[in-house]
Amino acid sequence: MITKRIIPCLDVKDGRVVKGVNFTGLNDVSSPVTLAEYYSRCGADELVFYDITASAEGRKLFTDILTEVASKIFIPLTVGGGINTVEDFDRVLKCGADKVSVNSGAIRNPDLIYEAAKRYGNQCVVISCDIKRVDNEFRVFSKGGRVDTGMEAISWIKRCVDNGAGEVVVNSIDTDGVKKGFDLPMLKAVLDAVNVPVIASGGAGSAADFIKLFRELPTIDAGLAASIFHFREVEISDLKKEMIKNGINARI
Repeated sequence: MITKRIIPCLDVKDGRVVKGVNFTGLNDVSSPVTLAEYYSRCGADELVFYDITASAEGRKLFTDILTEVASKIFIPLTVGGGINTVEDFDRVLKCGADKVSVNSGAIRNPDLIYEAAKRYGNQCVVISCDIKRVDNEFRVFSKGGRVDTGMEAISWIKRCVDNGAGEVVVNSIDTDGVKKGFDLPMLKAVLDAVNVPVIASGGAGSAADFIKLFRELPTIDAGLAASIFHFREVEISDLKKEMIKNGINARI
């Protein structure tokens, strides 16, 4: 049985970790370096680092903070924000990232995924998709959830995987920060469409939400969350013990 991954997410703005609800109302949480070190010690399987305003502000990702984070942790690191070219992939990987997550950059240039996968391998390229329901359709949003692209999300994700993306992060804007559970219908639609690892993001409020996620969608690879881990509402070690108790394979 494949081990299910638990992944904390650092949403970084102006050099600080922040968290909001439905992608808005951002509040300061902590230093990304301090949090990253903590998660590396306490049993996280991977870490995601998003520079959440890089695309909207039209700038490159803050590499100084990223380099410091990468130097302090001993778990795989996925990095996103302001990734628009293959050179951006190169820069972030040289800072210590293991995988690079792209969203708005791929929307602007769909060939970016193919070019990056060709140079660095599919396993290095992650498509991160911010999705919200609009008129009963799963719609892709760009620029940190600010702009409705008008594109239907499932066909877009499938296109990205066909172009070489080796992993998909599904960010549900509808459930982000609400803490009422993951968006299972949205996740199921993605799982039915692709055959690469899929990471669920948005909505976790308790250990029970992760148990429900892995039980109801047994082919999902990982659960990602931010505030419940940042504010110690759920300890990763306790969550993993609960997973094992419920017959879900986890790395202790």
